Amino acid sequence: EALLNQLPANEAVMFADAVHPTHAARPVGCWAPKDVQVAIPQTSGRERLNIHGAIDLETGKTKMLEVATVDAVSTIMLLMAIEAMYPGKQMIHVFLDNARYHHAKLVQQWLAEPGRRIKLHFIPVYCPHLDSIERLWGLMHRHTTHNKCYASFKEFKAAILGFLRDTLPRNW
Repeated sequence: EALLNQLPANEAVMFADAVHPTHAARPVGCWAPKDVQVAIPQTSGRERLNIHGAIDLETGKTKMLEVATVDAVSTIMLLMAIEAMYPGKQMIHVFLDNARYHHAKLVQQWLAEPGRRIKLHFIPVYCPHLDSIERLWGLMHRHTTHNKCYASFKEFKAAILGFLRDTLPRNW
């Protein structure tokens, strides 16, 4: 909080995380009498969409990467994209969770290279409420996956990515 309140003009703050929505119906907030069976359509698959993203709460800018796997390489790709978003900033603070891929040696080696302008700040364990992008993922689920069934993974993917593209001032 102190960093956010005293941030110099030549620095930026982003909150980063990954989300892995699964192509499956997610019944949420349903009410029915105890003896009534509730049925919703189901999909035949459980394919996942992997999105590694970051959001700047001050400007609303986002960076979203659809990746095959969320790992150290996708973390570096996201950090490179974040650096490219802010060519005039001397330092970019990135807050993220303690996922193993965020701590990976490959990520640490990349950050240690000369000229890197990113500093990682790790949010305490079991505190997702401190990572602001979690609210975005919740909103995405509320509007695209809760109580909805998509006939194909292609439709599911289009709904998720369409929501993110239409909702956010972004840099895709």
